[in-house]
Amino acid sequence: MKIDTGATAWMLAATAMVLFMTPGLAFFYGGMTRAKSVLNMMMMSFGSIISVTVLWVLFGHSVAFTDNGSSFVNKFLGGFDAVGLKGTATAIQQGTAPDHNIPLLVYSAFQLTFAIITVALISGAIADRAKFGAWMTFTVVWASLVYFPVAHWVWGTGWLNKLGIEDFAGGTVVHVNAGSAGLALAIVLGRRRGWPKEPMRPHNLPFVLLGVAILWFGWFGFNAGSEIGVDTTTGLAFMNTQIATAVAAGAWLVVEKLRDGHATTLGAASGAVAGLVAITPACGFVDPWASVVLGLVAGAVCAYAIGLKYRLGYDDSLDVVGVHLVGGAVGAVSLGFLAAYPALSSQHKGLFYGGGVHQLGLQVLGPVVIGLYSFAMAWVIAKVIDKTMGFRIDEEAEATGVDLTTHAETAYDLAPAGAGSVRTGHVTSVPGPVTSGGVAAEKKVEA
Repeated sequence: MKIDTGATAWMLAATAMVLFMTPGLAFFYGGMTRAKSVLNMMMMSFGSIISVTVLWVLFGHSVAFTDNGSSFVNKFLGGFDAVGLKGTATAIQQGTAPDHNIPLLVYSAFQLTFAIITVALISGAIADRAKFGAWMTFTVVWASLVYFPVAHWVWGTGWLNKLGIEDFAGGTVVHVNAGSAGLALAIVLGRRRGWPKEPMRPHNLPFVLLGVAILWFGWFGFNAGSEIGVDTTTGLAFMNTQIATAVAAGAWLVVEKLRDGHATTLGAASGAVAGLVAITPACGFVDPWASVVLGLVAGAVCAYAIGLKYRLGYDDSLDVVGVHLVGGAVGAVSLGFLAAYPALSSQHKGLFYGGGVHQLGLQVLGPVVIGLYSFAMAWVIAKVIDKTMGFRIDEEAEATGVDLTTHAETAYDLAPAGAGSVRTGHVTSVPGPVTSGGVAAEKKVEA
């Protein structure tokens, strides 16, 4: 088969854009945390890049996108023929049309970036209180037992794909999956010290806006790249991404203004992400007018959904549940009503386009099954880690700040002039937290 060089060039660009989203997420999450834990928050995203990349090469691609020899087992788990990416260097991936063929390694790299950001998304639920080593262990186990099989279910040759579920770019595989795992981790690790009584405001809103700008840019590769080719559907996915994101940001601001009396920069950023999440499963399947509706619904619903943590008592630090779980489910279910393109058979179209309740049922089934599976597995994995190596940092480390106690670094040098750190042998004296008397206590940290 002949390689389409144009489609290949686009997919390479889209892959780089999606990978860039994870550093963007690091800025987005890092800005929303307190100053004493921003580096740790960002490191959790970069750590995900490291661990998931290695896993993907070893067996992730194979489990997600090759067939198992058993017809029954293949419904739930892919094969191991491509372990170590064996046989992929010269293979070809067929795109959405015969003339969209690209190298299989390009397709694999594109899918790798999805796996990376899905794992990184979970970290926002446990900001300020997780051990970095425990987090890295979780990324390895959860990606292996949850992400790779779920990708096979929906995008490979697994059981949900065979049933006919539609998920253009990851509403279920990425967002419902990550949001459910985030909820489980927030429950296992428990609340941050002082939450919800103490204010825990974002320490750097410019970081948040920078992060959402990078995410917005990269999401065009995320969604339009999922066509695996260049055609009218690519353009549709690109445009729908822009429309839904802008509308959702506006809807969130309106809710804020009516509810709180102020429209905030954090609200604009959060609303944009809610729109990006919701349009992800639908971007290549709905009319542009439908993306306006979806953006309105997602922005408003997610703006209210983030308040659930206060009513139910779980400390989802950066609203992974309210934005990604809820937004992903809204987008996935919307296809049961709004799905129209590309040339879907009548049974796969939404109710508004002559489809039946069967597709709507599938679009509800996907988020429910994936959400429950991801939650249960994440809860078990986190519990085992917590009982063996401990998942949460101790109280003193949390009060001082996980950046200093875990990484021996701080994001900002806030010490008075002449009061910088002094290195003596293997011990560095650094300014500690300010005491009630206003004097910075000195903390000694092993270098």
